[in-house]
Amino acid sequence: MLIGNLGRDAELKYTPSGVPVSRFSVATTRRWKDQQTGEWKDDTTWTNVVLWRNENLAPYLTKGKQVYVEGRIETRSYEDKDGQKKYSTEVVADEVMLLGGRGDGASGGGGGDEWGAAPPVSMPRSASRGAGGGGGSASRPMPQDDAFGAGDDDVPF
Repeated sequence: MLIGNLGRDAELKYTPSGVPVSRFSVATTRRWKDQQTGEWKDDTTWTNVVLWRNENLAPYLTKGKQVYVEGRIETRSYEDKDGQKKYSTEVVADEVMLLGGRGDGASGGGGGDEWGAAPPVSMPRSASRGAGGGGGSASRPMPQDDAFGAGDDDVPF
């Protein structure tokens, strides 16, 4: 699971058989205070993400937007033009959700919540995930009650 900001607009291409595939990079930053200098330091990690079979979401995946990505890490190997073996690691996304943030204006003028974030937009769940098959559901349904019987209204935050 990643929450970060897009470093560039998603690039949408199609395989020779016509399957859409989007590629984009997500920046995740951690912040800590240096014990010796007392200064705040930032460390940003860039992660390449691949999103299959969802060309409808690609136009919304633009530079600077904050996203939630859920998927699996996959490493591939290949030979470059000089015959050297190279490795590429990326996240193959199962779910991508726009979160808003960084003044992206995605709420469309009043559509955001009290925090000013854009309403969530997500890709449909893959048919290979979950028991229900995921046929067209916009996002994972929120559970009504947890194992202890506490509903959403019982959460203190």
